[in-house]
Amino acid sequence: MSGSIAQLGQSQLVGFMLVLARVAPLFLLAPVFSSKMVPVRARSVIAVALAIGIAPIALQGAPEVPAEPLRLAGLLLKEALVGLAFAFSIGLLFAAVASAGSLLDTIAGFSFGAVVDPISGVQSGPIVQIYSMVGIAVFVAIGGDAWVIQGLARTYELVPLLDAPSLGALVSGAVAVFGGVFAAALEVAAPVLLALVLTDVAFGVVSRVVPQLNVFAVGFPVKIAVGVLVVGVSLPFVADWLSDELAGSVESALRSLRVA
Repeated sequence: MSGSIAQLGQSQLVGFMLVLARVAPLFLLAPVFSSKMVPVRARSVIAVALAIGIAPIALQGAPEVPAEPLRLAGLLLKEALVGLAFAFSIGLLFAAVASAGSLLDTIAGFSFGAVVDPISGVQSGPIVQIYSMVGIAVFVAIGGDAWVIQGLARTYELVPLLDAPSLGALVSGAVAVFGGVFAAALEVAAPVLLALVLTDVAFGVVSRVVPQLNVFAVGFPVKIAVGVLVVGVSLPFVADWLSDELAGSVESALRSLRVA
């Protein structure tokens, strides 16, 4: 009797370790979960809590989890790979938003005032930080954290605990999502980018008509003012875009997961 209880406890512990290996990549790549504003210790506690909550779903109906070292190492690696694929697809959505902000910072001249972004922990311009803050606010407001957790739980329906994922599907899904980053960044930045290009064209015409005018001295503050104005006007549209794309990114992450 005691041997059966010990074996059951060992199986539960090994299953928990496997679930934690799939949950952990969320706290490396996924938005909000990987935020530098959350201390590492707090993220570790949340990861363990999520693994405890998801473990019954992952172990439901599964055969006994093997405890052999080599088999267990392979399963841990597989679980980490599945978690990375899922978190990668979610994280690239916010990478597209940050890329849009970085593009606008460079064109508008805000990159001269780059400071450390509290969310990502890297140096970035003010528009990147504005878009990042708006993205996090929209993510929390629409319950994006719940969507991500539910999507992670659904991955066990597509790739059960002891099954191997299709590497071809994972790679093709990651390539498709990565290839769409630049297009998504252009969608976010398009209104501001168009306004800044038109401003440059207007000052180019003015410089031809009035050659003695110092276009750089006049155009630089005007471009900044136009950039700030159009960014403020377009923020509601960016929020709507993020809300729509987040659901799509979770679905695309799940579509890339299937059993080999």
